[in-house]
Amino acid sequence: MQLLEAAWQRVPPSAAFTGMTSLWLHRVGVDPCDPIEVLLPPGAGVSQRAGLAIRRSAFSASEIVLARGLRAASVERAMLDVCCTRSLVEATVVADAALHAGRTTVDQLLAWTRLNPRRHGIRKLRRVVELAEPASESPMESRLRLALVLGGLPRPRVQVKVRDARGAVVGRIDLYYEAARLGIEYDGSTHRDSLADDDRRQNALLVAGITLLRFTSRDVYRDPQSVLRQVRALLNETSAGRSRGQRHTGATSAGRTCT
Repeated sequence: MQLLEAAWQRVPPSAAFTGMTSLWLHRVGVDPCDPIEVLLPPGAGVSQRAGLAIRRSAFSASEIVLARGLRAASVERAMLDVCCTRSLVEATVVADAALHAGRTTVDQLLAWTRLNPRRHGIRKLRRVVELAEPASESPMESRLRLALVLGGLPRPRVQVKVRDARGAVVGRIDLYYEAARLGIEYDGSTHRDSLADDDRRQNALLVAGITLLRFTSRDVYRDPQSVLRQVRALLNETSAGRSRGQRHTGATSAGRTCT
């Protein structure tokens, strides 16, 4: 916060923080200072400042609010600027975080895009809203989901509770394809500390009839095609098996419930 207060002393009163800096001020879990992002009206006679990323763009008074006592772009306007400076995947990761934190909603973002149809970056923001998922609980979970969806696979459900035949919750899965009973988990650095609990939960899910795939940041960043191949193979296998079963027996599977 001290860095932002010091940065504020170096810009004119017409400025406002935007992008990731604004979202941090709105209490979204992002890095606010790499770099510090500042929004200025087009006519502001201010040169670049060391440590600041200055964006000159028209904005209305309604797009600027006070956040932690500093002038900042609204969450919706800040998301537009994120879309102008970051890739589709990374902008969606940020949108997931803002939605999960409850700082905006899908409806609010959609309404803002409709009110600002000609803004630079608005097309990407619309696509981000289509891809965004409020239930996502971590950036890497978001990146894993996007690797699947942007790779052409169906959109999985997110943070799904799986119950056994008695109705007891046996686990919650990061990403889930219900028809295939396929769960997909992201294993972060905390997995080492919770290995025993994770193993017990995985065993319970397997007993409940769930196939589980686990991936790490190395998979997502370095070999997303391998992730796609593995998930696609299991989805295709389940689909083919279901078609054969229906054709030969007409039987259907009861399955366990998911919420």
